[in-house]
Order: sequence, then C-alpha cells, then structure tokens
Amino acid sequence: MASAVFQAPLDTAPAGARNAIENVAAGTGAGTGTGTGTAKSRAAAPPRRDRAGIPQQFWMAVLPPLCGLGLLLVLWSLVSAGTGRSIPGPRETWAQALEVFAHPFYRNGPNDQGLGWNVLMSLQRVAIGFGMAALVGIPAGFVIGRMPFLARMLNPLISLLRPVSPLAWLPLGLLVFKGANAAAIWTIFICSIWPMVINTAVGVQRVPQDYMNVARVLNLSEWQIATRILLPAVLPYMLTGVRLAVGTAWLVIVAAEMLTGGVGIGFWVWDEWNNLNVKNIIIAIFVIGIVGLVLEYALIRLASAFTFEEVKA
Repeated sequence: MASAVFQAPLDTAPAGARNAIENVAAGTGAGTGTGTGTAKSRAAAPPRRDRAGIPQQFWMAVLPPLCGLGLLLVLWSLVSAGTGRSIPGPRETWAQALEVFAHPFYRNGPNDQGLGWNVLMSLQRVAIGFGMAALVGIPAGFVIGRMPFLARMLNPLISLLRPVSPLAWLPLGLLVFKGANAAAIWTIFICSIWPMVINTAVGVQRVPQDYMNVARVLNLSEWQIATRILLPAVLPYMLTGVRLAVGTAWLVIVAAEMLTGGVGIGFWVWDEWNNLNVKNIIIAIFVIGIVGLVLEYALIRLASAFTFEEVKA
C-alpha cells in the first residue's frame, strides 16, 4: 500500500518529467554524497584492519576478555603472595588441576569419587528439581495471569515466600522426605519455581487486549487461547523465567550438598575443606562457575531462537 502511494505520481507523470525526476534523484545520490549511493558505499566498505591484516572487530572481541583474565591472575597472585601462600597461586592450582582432570571419573568408594561424578550428580539433582518446578510453575503462571482474582489472592503469598533463603527450606525437606537427596531436590524445586511463576504470569498479563478480543470473536476455547495466542506471546517471558530459575537451582544445589553430604560438587568442596586441600576448593569454584556459565549461555541461545525480533530489541 505504501509503495503504491509513493510511486503512483512518478508512474503517471509525463516521460520528460519522469526522466528529470530520476536524474535529480540520481544526482542527489551520487553528487551530494548524502543519498543512497553513499549509504551503499558505506555498507560495502570493508572492515578496518591492522598492519597484520586482522579485522579490528576481532581485537575488540578478544582483547577485553583477555585483559579481564589477566587482571584476575594478577590479583590472585598478589593475594597468594600476601597470605604467605596459604591461598595457592595460579601456577600451583593449575598443576593440581591437571592431576584432578586427568582422572575425573575414578571411584574408590562411595565417598571418594572423581570430580566428574560429583558434577554429574549435582546436574542430575538440578534437572529433577528444576523439571518439577517447570511442570508446576509454568502452568501456574498461566492460570495466575489469566485470573485477576487469583493473582491478587496469591501475590502476597509469593511475595512472602520468594525471598526466603534456600537453606531455610532444607530442614523441612529433611523432616518430610527423610533423605538428603530428596531434601536437596525439594530445596531446588521450591527456590526455582518462583521466577517461572512470576515471569509467566507477567507475560500473560501483558498480552495485548486486541488478541483476546479476536479470540472472543472467533469463539476459541481456553485451550486454543492458551496454545495459539498466549504461548507464542508469553514465550519470551517464560524463557527468561526458565533462565533465572536454572541459575538459582545451580546456586542452591551447591549450598544444599554442603549440608546434606553424599556425592555432589557441593559435598566435594566441603570434603576438600575438611582435608585442608585449598587447591581443590579453588578448582571447584572455577568448575562451578564454568558449568553455570554453560547453562546460562545455552538458555540464552534457546531464548534468542524463540524470541521475536521486536522483543529482543
């Protein structure tokens, strides 16, 4: 429609006038340097390169992370030297890490297993607790978002329970489930459910009213409204809640395993502290951070794949 409106005067004009208009447009673009010719030349301009022929964008993408890593190593070395090597430096920790990662899946008994088994056990607990929270939290968010009375009724309860520390829920899990593994999963569940409930409910409440009016005109059922209208519109909010919930679950499991024992990365950290093996504690800190970073990046990629462009912006 817009194309037809703007092109109609030019198409219906006499041939001489049309040629003059085209010449003026071409002269404006090429002669003055402010038209489309300049824009195209700017867009087609090659990226700036240094003397070695490497694009400048490459250095801007690589140098800042390397500088940050170098700053961390320098500060770490200074702290290690200032504490009289009671905190191992980067070189000693790297040598210990090579030994730890050389055999990550050894087993010498139920309480003496490699770092790989401990990470896998923690991820298993996170997957179970987070999966249960998603099965409950996402549908609950849809229902709360669709029913204003229910939202007003549950909002005080959610506001009251959401800030509770994860470790405060652990004793209740031990009392009810009579087992450390089930208590840890319960703690992950109760702490990771709130981001999914809140973000999903907010997404449902922000669906444009025009969409709901169309659904009412088409006489769609509640299931059709949820699957055809609400789900596509709420998906970006829902995936944001999932990403926050996974980060919370990974934080919670480390603290829960320190108290419950057994096999897990949190228990491995506590066990190494009891053995006064500070090098392994530092290695575990990096492993926890890397695993959390991988989970975060994977969910960001997933959210980007299912998010509309206008929502991304």
